[in-house]
Amino acid sequence: MLKADECVLVVVDVQGQLASIVQQSEQLHQKLAQLIKGAQLFELPILWLEQIPDKLGATSKELALELKKTTTPITKEHFSGWQANEFRTRLTGLTQKHIILAGIETHICVYQTCRDLLDNGYQVHLVIDAVSSRQAINKTSGIEMMLAYGAVQTNVESLLFELQHQAKGERFKSLLKLIK
Repeated sequence: MLKADECVLVVVDVQGQLASIVQQSEQLHQKLAQLIKGAQLFELPILWLEQIPDKLGATSKELALELKKTTTPITKEHFSGWQANEFRTRLTGLTQKHIILAGIETHICVYQTCRDLLDNGYQVHLVIDAVSSRQAINKTSGIEMMLAYGAVQTNVESLLFELQHQAKGERFKSLLKLIK
């Protein structure tokens, strides 16, 4: 079972026009908002990636507003977040080894970030209802590739309740409000 003090949330490239044209964009944004707010509820460190934002645009406004409460974006040029020095520095400065991974596009930036994280000793928990691609086949294929390489599949609600462990307390009440 995951414990909050062992986890980091990594949000990959939910930016610009692409964020609005991926499969089930509205549902993706809803799940990402729940995931981000849930991570904040559990006081998880959050690493927020943006792929060349000066060309691709900024993170979706509603997500950026939430993310800015606890973190700042990390700009990257490579598809994998691991290749960005600032990302590697921030992540390796933490003690957590369980990465909760979400974002777009599943088969490119999320996939390559996942591979590098796994190759560098991290356990990746892929939040499959909080990832997407422009084409459904690419989302499916990206998920399959990451699972075959060693990522663990999860979803927003399962993950948040796993972090909660028990049905009591103020955080549990806040969690119930968040997912409804």
